Amino acid sequence: MIDMLEKLKEEVFQANLDLVKYNLVIFTWGNVSAIDREKGLVVIKPSGVSYDNMKASDMVVIDLDGNIVEGNLKPSSDTPTHLELYKNFKEIGGVVHTHSTYATAWAQAGMDIPIVGTTQADYFYGDILCTRDMTPQEIETAYEKETGTVIIDRFKGINPVHVPGVIVKNHGPFTWGKDAHDAVHNSVVVEQVAKMAFIAKSINPNMTMNNHLTEKHFNRKHGANAYYGQ
Repeated sequence: MIDMLEKLKEEVFQANLDLVKYNLVIFTWGNVSAIDREKGLVVIKPSGVSYDNMKASDMVVIDLDGNIVEGNLKPSSDTPTHLELYKNFKEIGGVVHTHSTYATAWAQAGMDIPIVGTTQADYFYGDILCTRDMTPQEIETAYEKETGTVIIDRFKGINPVHVPGVIVKNHGPFTWGKDAHDAVHNSVVVEQVAKMAFIAKSINPNMTMNNHLTEKHFNRKHGANAYYGQ
């Protein structure tokens, strides 16, 4: 029988390769993690390792305090952000960070990605939110941890399961899901709807969304009486 942690390492490894497959990263500009909630352990990509050379055995296992439990390489530099998300969003099982082009462009503009179509409504119950500016103290003290803090701040009163991603101002997107694969799926969606919203805004700067369509499309996939799919 395969050890559950070894299985999680393989899943995280494959999910990281999927970032390349879906053109969400170049060089080493991204990372995926997943958590074993029962053991309280997180598996994450090692820092700065090329996707071409990476192996499942390179994945780093850490506890929720960031201590390395297993692995010979340093974990991703974004690890503290991932850990803050796992600690605060108890429902999630996987986290992805990329610098995908269109989502990062909205982050650099410091703007929410507005919901103006049913594609976004199928996954996000509203806009994909942009975080506030980080303070000099947040940047200089524990930057990666505080990146998680500003995400948590932005989600006060918002269900992270209904809005499974965010763009960090001047930085880029983070997404999450029930596992690593689901988090990657949401990352692909964020990039695509960011591209669509950019094009739509260039055509009509005063674009709007029919709120009834938002409700219909989100709830038919995620509501109490969801009926989308087999």
